[in-house]
Amino acid sequence: MTVNPQHLETSVYMLRTHAQNAETTPLIELLEALQKDPDSAAALADVINTFNSLGSAQGLVLTYAPYVGTLITD
Repeated sequence: MTVNPQHLETSVYMLRTHAQNAETTPLIELLEALQKDPDSAAALADVINTFNSLGSAQGLVLTYAPYVGTLITD
């Protein structure tokens, strides 16, 4: 999978602006790390695992950062 850093930048911005809370902050930080190293399989795995652990906050993330859904499904 090819990770698009620009889409990640937009996702981070939207999440920080509209959805940052105690549940989403770890995911936002991992998305920033993935943005810095988009070829890192480990960083992508961390994003996926953290997203999967969000529970009902997944909907909030996908509302403001739909690209995260692309990362999770590809």
